[in-house]
This record gives sequence, C-alpha cells and structure tokens, in this order.
Amino acid sequence: MKKFTATYFLLFISSFAYMQNNIFCKFIGLPNEQIKLIGFKGFGTYTIDSTEANEKGEFVLSFDKEDFGIGYLLSENNKSFVVILAEDENLQLSGVNFELPESIKIIQGKQNQLFDQYANEHPRREQCLSAWDYLTKIYKLDTLFSTQQVPKQAIETEKKRIKAEDSLFLAGLTEGSYVSYYLPLRKLVSSVSTIAQYRTEEIPATFAAFRNMDYTDPRLYKSGLLKDAIESHFWLIENSGRSLDSVYIEMNKSIDILLTNLLSNEQKLNEITEHLFKFLEQRSLFTASEYLAIKLLNEKACTLNNDFVSQLESYRAMKKGNIAPGIVFPNVFSAPAYTNENKPKKLSEIKSTYKVVVFGASWCPQCPKELQEISKNYSSWKQQGVEVVFVSLDENKQTFENFIKPFPFISICDYKKWESKAVKDYHVFATPTIYLLNNENKILLKPNSVNQLNSWIDWYLVKGNK
Repeated sequence: MKKFTATYFLLFISSFAYMQNNIFCKFIGLPNEQIKLIGFKGFGTYTIDSTEANEKGEFVLSFDKEDFGIGYLLSENNKSFVVILAEDENLQLSGVNFELPESIKIIQGKQNQLFDQYANEHPRREQCLSAWDYLTKIYKLDTLFSTQQVPKQAIETEKKRIKAEDSLFLAGLTEGSYVSYYLPLRKLVSSVSTIAQYRTEEIPATFAAFRNMDYTDPRLYKSGLLKDAIESHFWLIENSGRSLDSVYIEMNKSIDILLTNLLSNEQKLNEITEHLFKFLEQRSLFTASEYLAIKLLNEKACTLNNDFVSQLESYRAMKKGNIAPGIVFPNVFSAPAYTNENKPKKLSEIKSTYKVVVFGASWCPQCPKELQEISKNYSSWKQQGVEVVFVSLDENKQTFENFIKPFPFISICDYKKWESKAVKDYHVFATPTIYLLNNENKILLKPNSVNQLNSWIDWYLVKGNK
C-alpha cells in the first residue's frame, strides 16, 4: 500500500506528468482513506491498484496496458467514480469526494473530458426527445392539434436537430480511441427501455446494432457493459410488442448470429452463452433457452465446460414432451397421507393425474422457502389431482428426517447426493429443480419456481383453461 505526502505528490506530478498509466487525484473529502482502482474483465471486476490518500486527500494510482478500458475509483464507503483508462493519457482529477460528482473536475485526460461532457449532455438530449415524442403524439392524434401543420413540422425539425447533434458528437471522436468505442455502446445499451416504450420505430435498427456487435472484441470485455449488452438485446426482443411466437423467432435469429461470432473463441463462447442461458431461464423464456442448449450441444466446432454441458443436457433429455425417467423409492419415506400398506414404491405407482417432482436438500439456501410454499399449496393441489415427490440430496439420515418432518408430501432420499440415480437420470445440476409430469410421466413443465408452478395449476386445472 502506498501513501503520499503532499510534497511528494506535487513532485510526482511535476516529474512524471508525461508518463503513461497514472491517475493523479486530490479529493479534499477523502483524507487518509484507502482508495482502489477497479477494472472490468468480462462479467467480473478486479483490483488494478490501491493506495492510501494523504491528509489532504491526495493520491496516485497506476494502471498497465492490460487494464485499458473502463475502470472506477472506489472509496472506503463503496462510493465510486467511473474513469477511462486510456493509452498515452494521464488523468488528473480534483473534487470533494465520489458522492458529489458535480464537485469533480477532470483537469487532465482528453478522453475522460469527452466522456464527462457526453455523460452530461446526452441525458438532456434524451429528455428533450422524450418530451418532443410526447408532443408529436398529441399533434398527430388529438383533433384539437392535428390540423396544426406548422408546430408539427417544427417538432420534427427539432427532433432531427437533437439527434444530429448527438450523432455529430460521436462522429467527431478520434477514431481508434477507447471513448469512440465506448460511448456508442453505452448509448445503445442505455436507450433500450426508451426505444421499447416511446420510439418503437427504432426497434429494427436497434436489433441490427446488437446483432452487429463483435462479442469477441477485447474492448467489450473491458467496458463493464458485457452483461448489459447481452441482457438488453434479449430484453428488447421480449418487450418489442411482438407475439410470443415472433419473439422466439427473433431470439433464435440473434442466438444464431451470436454463436457464429463466438465460435472462434471457446472461452468467450462458454462464458457468454452460459450467462445468456441463465438469463433466458430466469425470465422463463424456455423455448429460447432450449433452442440455445440444443444448438450448443450439436455444435462440433467448440468444446463446452463440463458443468455447462450438464445444464444443457438437461434440456435435451428433459425437455417438455419427453417421458421422464422412472424413480424407485428407497426405504426412507415420509408422507402422512400414506400407510405402509398403500405407499407407492416407485413413481409409476402414484395414481394422481399430475406429479410434481422436486429435487432439493436441507443445505440448499432456496429449498426451504420453495418447499414451504409447496406445503402451503399441497392441500389445494391434491384436490386438483396433483401429488408431490420430494427427492432429497441430503447425505445424513437424521438431517434428512428432521428436514422433511413438517412436509405433508412424499419425501425420499438415498443419501448419495449428486451420485443418486434419480439425480443423474433427471440431469439435475442445481437445487431446487422442479418438474411437472402427467400420469404417464410426460414432462409438461419445468418451472423455475413454485410460484410459476402454482400459476400453471391455477390457470389450467383450477380455472380449466386447457
């Protein structure tokens, strides 16, 4: 850890003002605080440098070539200030602290000055555009104003001027500079919500912009926007006002383009597709996540991580419409509604119209909550012909029995954890994992939560919307 005296700080600036890769700072509100410089790497972050400010809040941080991109200064109270870490560009900042960005002045660092200028001007332009969009609708749809051609034309002229001004700023950035890459990317990602709500005519062009992105570009990995770029792309497709079938067609098209782009880099292919797969699952876009899974498993030109393959295989083997494997129930068995005489010995012996199979464990953080929710709904589900089987991945008999004691449904465990035959047969890679089967063990649904399962039961069974 480095600590600079005021004298040394001034000497350091004057002596090395033209050296690369240094950030000289004076924040009067951060005396004697530890400051970190954090960089981005794909979906994660890492510490580039750290130091301790002197009693006047002066400090110097350094970065190397591999750190070029976006970073941020982080104080002890977790407040931050974003900076561009640029080649051949020292950065000099002054201010009070990171909580008061309006107090921060960029004394030296051209790319950071341009970034700061655009970060202030672009939101104001967007606010004005939103206001003009609102007035446009009034002057087009409201009979009181629709005949007024002069203001309608004036509004359109002003909207074009604002857009042209924004585009002119971006076009004027030095080609090859990091800021010339980062600002258009940031604009694309941040505009998605507004485009979906107010500027729907821009949706096709925005789709094209996302599809034309090079996801192997190292600059993207250093931008801190990798996660946002992927999620914003597919969120916009989901919220573009299309029918669900059309949404999936567009998602499949984007997946195809993404995979073609990533095939040359297996590490990034694994990293990005795994994140996208989880995102689609979380948003219950199962048709798209299944398409991604099958495409990846059928791709011979790449090698996937073993853990990721297990997730994808669960889609191929356990997709909707397939017949789920049978499960033989071990001796350890609990279900108050059953006696020794009538308790089933395997899944196929359960005579209910529907079966919910849940894989979980006492050590799973989310499982107790989900199982308690099942318990709460169990009685009403039973009235609709739904039985529940909980397959535990616990390894200790006493722990298992204590855990399942409050549950009214069937609970089984063979104490083999991930080596359990049922766990392997169902390609379970995480807990909780839930499947809804019919009386022939055909997979009807793989819900990502009990709430989703309960909604299905309420819609199809209780209300009869079959």
